[in-house]
Amino acid sequence: MGKKKIIDATSDNKGNISAVKIQGNKSFTPVKIAIKMADKDEFKNVIAIHPGKGKPYLRSKPDSKI
Repeated sequence: MGKKKIIDATSDNKGNISAVKIQGNKSFTPVKIAIKMADKDEFKNVIAIHPGKGKPYLRSKPDSKI
């Protein structure tokens, strides 16, 4: 089975992404779980960023790398 794509996102009242919808799923997945999945290279279009200070987050890959 190939890598999945994140196709949608939902945010909290502060505008921070709180959950994402993964291709093939009917419901949203919490962003913390999606970050763990991205660390395992399970997504085609996003990567997880772990800054030295601050919380980890998801970032889209450049179009040339998809």
